[in-house]
Amino acid sequence: MKGFAMADFPSFSPDGDQKIVYVRDVKTSELPEPIQAQTGGQDRVYAIHAESGEVLALVDDWKAAFVLARRNEMAPFSAH
Repeated sequence: MKGFAMADFPSFSPDGDQKIVYVRDVKTSELPEPIQAQTGGQDRVYAIHAESGEVLALVDDWKAAFVLARRNEMAPFSAH
């Protein structure tokens, strides 16, 4: 998976607090076929989820997920 496959991130909340997001690993086999085709044969990718559970982005490693979230002014936490 080259780079990021990401949806638009929500902006800062009106009160200025960072949005909390959750990072978890996902088996590539659980993803829709069109997404699987973009993973370059990886067994797992890392999903960034909003508090609502919506998937905001998929990235190829855990560190990249945290970096992406922080660059978008979000507070990432690991979820298992």
